[in-house]
Amino acid sequence: MTDGDLDAHLTVDRGTFRLDVALRIAPGEVVALLGPNGAGKSTALRALAGLQPLTGGGHVRLGGEDLGALPPERRPIGVVFQDYLLFPHLSALDNVAFGPRRRGVRRGDARRAALDWLTRVGLAEHASKRPRQLSGGQAQRVALARALAVHPRLLLLDEPLAALDARTRLDTRAELQRHLAAHPGATLLVTHDPLDALVLADRLVIVEGGRVVQEGDAATVTARPRTDYVARLVGLNLYRGRASGHEVTLDGLTLRVDDRLDGEAFVAFRPSSVALHAEEPAGSPRNIWAATIAGIQRHGDNLRIELAGPLPAAADVTPAAAAQLDLIPGRTVWAAVKATETHAYPA
Repeated sequence: MTDGDLDAHLTVDRGTFRLDVALRIAPGEVVALLGPNGAGKSTALRALAGLQPLTGGGHVRLGGEDLGALPPERRPIGVVFQDYLLFPHLSALDNVAFGPRRRGVRRGDARRAALDWLTRVGLAEHASKRPRQLSGGQAQRVALARALAVHPRLLLLDEPLAALDARTRLDTRAELQRHLAAHPGATLLVTHDPLDALVLADRLVIVEGGRVVQEGDAATVTARPRTDYVARLVGLNLYRGRASGHEVTLDGLTLRVDDRLDGEAFVAFRPSSVALHAEEPAGSPRNIWAATIAGIQRHGDNLRIELAGPLPAAADVTPAAAAQLDLIPGRTVWAAVKATETHAYPA
């Protein structure tokens, strides 16, 4: 372990919910904690910050130093909360200076340091403004400057872009990426937005039901999802079955796949790989099954067709193809996927 490494085992019991998550983050590394609502992401962040007591032998160590006995204000941690939580009665400058002042820095030095951080985030000319006079993107940058002003060894970001509109989010995400790249400490980004995670993080940790279900770099996670949540996140149809050679047997259906393997396996393919037909294709080497249209919704320039049946799936078709096939909910169609469009890997 190097100086500044985060080594944490976060165990929290809250009624019927139990969080049990292990995290390792190196200095300079950005890790995204990603998961559905109620997965335990914010609980994990609060436990790291010291705002949520650990139970059952959990620990939080930074560079080998155990932080368990330290109150939140004495931990070398900076936090950007989802709603930023800026002090409404203080100027942007004094909001940023608050952390250094709490840690014993003289008022003049703290305010000079705060102005330097506001300059770094492009807000020096707004130093005298109160939070209510700032836009959402500006408030987010003040909150980031306040967190970084204490030179944290660990930076925690709780849904930092969730409160912003789409245009502001785009600009602020790019700005945040630049500041995170310059931060020498470890960073944990809590988010439910896959784009934020893919753009900002070096590594993804996926949690569901209080536990880690998958982790790795973006390329690995998106290519080989291991749960339905992750598959939906990256836009893939995902199934689990038993492989034998180039075939994977699912419940009541066998898929021909391009990869050769044996044993428990996942099969994934993109909705764009699913072709729909009004009648069963004749003489086709593709995987074919009958399905019922369960729903239709716009998906970019195409239509996303939700299919029910022996192999529930999503298929993307053009509006012209949907009109030609007269696709409506309740209609039976034939779905087909080429083996070369599938990806099978060990479960």
